[in-house]
Amino acid sequence: MARSEEAQAFFHAVYSAVQEIPHGKVTSYGHIAKLVGTPQRPRQVGVCLKHLPIDPSARFNNENVPWQRVINAKGVISPRSQPEGSRSQATALEAEGVVVTTGALGELMVDFAEYGWFPRILPSEEGEELESTDSEEGESDEE
Repeated sequence: MARSEEAQAFFHAVYSAVQEIPHGKVTSYGHIAKLVGTPQRPRQVGVCLKHLPIDPSARFNNENVPWQRVINAKGVISPRSQPEGSRSQATALEAEGVVVTTGALGELMVDFAEYGWFPRILPSEEGEELESTDSEEGESDEE
């Protein structure tokens, strides 16, 4: 299915942001949405990850985008349409050293206090923010 330029840009931003999540860490769909400038779109982040290509020749694919590192805001691995989906995500996280526990209702969970990754901005944008701050400070000194 062809995507609009806006949708393509959103998918690209989500996949790029997810690639910055460190090995052995997790974050939420909502935090990725916030990092890419659309805090009102956490469900769309999930849609992007659901449609991540499996074709290794695709620019973004399930081998170079660590989709398993994104879970829901409660620290629960979201159930998938197929029952083994959340288990495969848990297995991928466990392979990175993340401890996955089972909640009272059988849900698979990760402790954000231990494994959470919630930077204010993406690491790749840290230099840009410093440049922006420096130029803003320079402007205010002249006033």
